This record gives sequence, structure tokens and C-alpha cells, in this order.
Amino acid sequence: MTRHQMRESIFLLTFERIFNEEPVETIIETAKECETVAVDNRVIAWFEDICQKQEIIDEEIKKYLKNWTIARISKVSLAALRVAMYEILFVEDMELNVSISEAVKLTQEYSNKEDVSFVNGVLSSVAKARS
Repeated sequence: MTRHQMRESIFLLTFERIFNEEPVETIIETAKECETVAVDNRVIAWFEDICQKQEIIDEEIKKYLKNWTIARISKVSLAALRVAMYEILFVEDMELNVSISEAVKLTQEYSNKEDVSFVNGVLSSVAKARS
């Protein structure tokens, strides 16, 4: 599994979690059974860690929102931002530009131009603040 495929699987699981209050283990088991999301040990580890650190991740996202709240963000954008922010905060060997590019790419695949612009804008603000 490539890093992009891994990230897409994590994104899809994170997206599902926004709608589904089932335990993380149940979401993972359902994904394995349905075979619609590629799941391996790395995907599981990252997804579980994102869920455990969701409050920290969301608080960091909130810092870069201008006149928005987490509740107003589209679910696709929120899932993409959570995965990207997780990488930025907690994955040591991840380049910031790669996280941003991948989040934008996933948003392009699963949403509309407005969401793409929104995700790119938020993550560009993160990049500026970190440089």
C-alpha cells in the first residue's frame, strides 16, 4: 500500500467516524468486512491515534479558522483537516507540504471546489505559522 492509499483509507475511516458513534474497533471491523477500505496495521494505528487525539487536533484546527467553527466545516473538509493536522502535529518524518498537498488532493476527489479552497486556505495558514 502506498502512502497515498494509506492516507486515503485513514481519511475514509475518519470521515465515517464523524457520522458513526460506534467504537473505533467496530468501524475498523466493518471496513475489513466490506472490503471497501484498504486496512492494514499502519492504517489502524493512525486511525486509532487520530480518534484518541481528536480533541487536540480539533483545538489546533480551530486556531486557523477565520469566522468558522468546527461544526460549520463540511464533513469531507473536516476529515481531510484532521488527517493533515494529525500528520503535522504527530508524524515526525512527514513534510508539511506533503500533508497539505495530500489533504487538498483528497478533498478534490471527495468534495467540491469550495471545500478544496477552504482546506487549502486553512492548511496554508498552518504552514505560514510554522515557518
